[in-house]
Amino acid sequence: MTDTPKSAKRTTGKASKIFTDEERAAMREYARERKAAATRADGESDVLAKIAEMSESDRAIAERIHAIVRATAPALLPRTWYGMPAYARDGNVVCFFQCAQKFNSRYATLGFSDKANLDEGAMWPTSYALKELTPADEARITALVKKAVS
Repeated sequence: MTDTPKSAKRTTGKASKIFTDEERAAMREYARERKAAATRADGESDVLAKIAEMSESDRAIAERIHAIVRATAPALLPRTWYGMPAYARDGNVVCFFQCAQKFNSRYATLGFSDKANLDEGAMWPTSYALKELTPADEARITALVKKAVS
């Protein structure tokens, strides 16, 4: 008589209710992105495809953010991150855009990871809410991206 190991049973209790459907979908996208990143060097087409899927207001902001980042920091490579446009250096995401529609939020978000050089003392912002982009906002984003990659 031999003892064969049994696989763990999947439960549908509390653990399945910890994350929302949107969060689980984002995690699945992230897993797919990690697998694809090992075989693909250029994520530009993926980023542009994700932007094209966005609602009109989110898409307008995402297109401007994409243009600003590509012009300001050409060394950052576009890629998707949790299903959203992101820009990475040496495989590490430096900044990302999250559309309002993704998590049913009232505003889109431009965020920066801990790989961005935005440190200012003991406390500084790492994400910014966006409802629209004015020329002044675009200038501020340009300055933030320059500082993030400095």
